[in-house]
Amino acid sequence: MQVISKIGRQKNNPERYNIYLNDTYAFAVDESTLIKFGLTKGKVLEQFDIDEITYEDEIAKAFNRALNFLSFQMRSEYEVKKKLLDAGFGEAVVLEAIKKLEKLGFLNDETYSKALLETKKKTAKKGPRAIKQDLIKKGIDKETQAKVLDSFSFNEQLAIAMELAQKAVRANQNKTPMQTKQKIQDVLLRKGYSFSVITQILDEIKLEREDDDWQQMIQLQGEKLWKKYASKYSGNDLRMKMKQALYQKGFPIEIIDRFLEEKEREQHD
Repeated sequence: MQVISKIGRQKNNPERYNIYLNDTYAFAVDESTLIKFGLTKGKVLEQFDIDEITYEDEIAKAFNRALNFLSFQMRSEYEVKKKLLDAGFGEAVVLEAIKKLEKLGFLNDETYSKALLETKKKTAKKGPRAIKQDLIKKGIDKETQAKVLDSFSFNEQLAIAMELAQKAVRANQNKTPMQTKQKIQDVLLRKGYSFSVITQILDEIKLEREDDDWQQMIQLQGEKLWKKYASKYSGNDLRMKMKQALYQKGFPIEIIDRFLEEKEREQHD
């Protein structure tokens, strides 16, 4: 028979108590465990009582560890579970702690996923496909993923994608409309937007260029290409290589011809 002979509060952690059985230190428990099992001096404990108490205390420790982890920012169930397992808690203890966290409202994957969606939309301007990958990494189940991503309306996607497109336009003033559209498409694909969103954005975005703009662009890009090809080709071969490269970049034929005529005159002067 084992009798609680002493209960002492720990100096470094006042919410933990040392339990002594028959005048010998036996184990420590959290305050919540102490109250739950009604542990008082003189109480008789059987071995199965001690096993149940220590198991419950492990759950309390895991619960408190998780609360501390959650105090810094919201987390998914997957993240909390991994954190506790990495800390050395057993699978059964971790599952019980998570169940308690969910019951008390500290852990909710749907709430977490909605918050993640809003954050990724506002700070990273991400589209549904990219956000879905973030949710997968956080261990969110498919049903919750679908439910949360359904709230990201097509019109809202268009609005955010248009912001990204306009930023790309401003950053590519020295590019042809074709090159700028390619940049926009690359950005939106990388950010996780669908082709239907991208197509509508490219249809709506205005990319007109004045004649002076074309001249400035072809001088900048054409000179680089001329240096590249003039060392390898000459005559008609050089002209064809230049024409092909500039046309692929989106320059109109008349702008290309004018530029090449000027370069050829320079060669003959």
